[in-house]
Amino acid sequence: MTKRHGYALLAALAAVVLAISAAIYLGASGAVDGSNSTISAGPRHPQNSAAPASTGTWSGSWSAAPAGAEPGTEVYGLAGRSVRNVVHTSIGGTSARITFSNLFGQQPLSITHASVAVAAGPDNPAAAPGTLRRLTFGGNTSVVIPPGAQTVTDAVRMRVPHDADMLISSYSPTPSGPVTFHPQARQISYVAQGDRTEEALGASYTETTPYWRYVSALDVLSNESVGTVVVIGDSLTDGVTSTIGQNHRWTDVLADRLRDETGAARYGVANEGISGNRILSDGLGRPANNPSALSRFDRDALDRSGVKAVVIALGINDILRNPHQNDPDKIVEGLRELTRQAHTRGLHVVGATLMPFQGHRGYEPRLDGVRHAVNAQIRSGKVFDEFVDFDRALRDPYNPRRLLPSYDSGDHLHPSDAGFRKMAETFNLSTLRGSTPAEL
Repeated sequence: MTKRHGYALLAALAAVVLAISAAIYLGASGAVDGSNSTISAGPRHPQNSAAPASTGTWSGSWSAAPAGAEPGTEVYGLAGRSVRNVVHTSIGGTSARITFSNLFGQQPLSITHASVAVAAGPDNPAAAPGTLRRLTFGGNTSVVIPPGAQTVTDAVRMRVPHDADMLISSYSPTPSGPVTFHPQARQISYVAQGDRTEEALGASYTETTPYWRYVSALDVLSNESVGTVVVIGDSLTDGVTSTIGQNHRWTDVLADRLRDETGAARYGVANEGISGNRILSDGLGRPANNPSALSRFDRDALDRSGVKAVVIALGINDILRNPHQNDPDKIVEGLRELTRQAHTRGLHVVGATLMPFQGHRGYEPRLDGVRHAVNAQIRSGKVFDEFVDFDRALRDPYNPRRLLPSYDSGDHLHPSDAGFRKMAETFNLSTLRGSTPAEL
């Protein structure tokens, strides 16, 4: 071999090495880790804006805990129909990703198209001009979610406003069996015949529904947030008596305070309340509708995006619902176990005292005695890291067994809009930043 040929061979080998290195670099840079989800660049298309994420923190802007299987959907699910869920953001961001759940499904759920958009206005299935984006799953427009599972979409680049309604649409062409849903949405969503996921004007969405279906979380890549506070609770957190469509749950007001008040922790708020939820007992069915807090805590609280703190507002249904839990120590031990589990993730826990319910159809003096015993242990400081005293804030000072009438929705258990606001105003925002674990 001549010297010239030797130089030529070395040059050729060097070119091959450079080409391989470039291919490896480009392949690696095409995926960005974001809490176990892949962000695919995808084709540059007006309705497919998936792209590598910019800087920021992935935080929960909205959530709803899967609560059960929707009655009447046992065979066909919502085959051949588009669901347009309306959800309300707590924080904004520059990218979004959605969690779809088939937790209560009995067969695979096929979603062939999905989209997200900013709503054009309240009580409106139309998208604001230029905001509708196609969602993808690992770069594909379709996904099959096994029974009992959930999936997270690729991140899609878009401006998500804070304190705004978003439209999350999905289409399932085939029967999928029971629909995983959240029944107490306190928000009107929409349904259309056929695949209307990319219909911006929303004219085909002529059917309304009070449920959230399939969707369980909206995360955003945010420069205004440093994480998420998760609130796990029952109907008092679910906001079952708050005004429909007005976002007057106490967690909505808490989100406003965290966003607007000087010195507050910049957290998104994930509401994981389920009406009727208990600490210790599941509901009926397989899988159980209304799963207990202990059984759902990992999924609904500890595994949420960017979680920094957990608020626990549970216990009243353990006392009120049959079979009644008459041993306050068992309720308190369940609350302590939730706190211990959060501590294993390094999370700070704020708990709430149980509010009065005299006048409610389930009231009995002995049950109110259980509530008082639980509250006494919470106030001792040995159940949670910190506590918020909803009982003291909302009870009638002239009859502490009852809610103050101005805070009572009328059923003597659930607050009015004014009561929910009082709950949020009572919350000491500085407790969300604590670091010293309670001595349990």
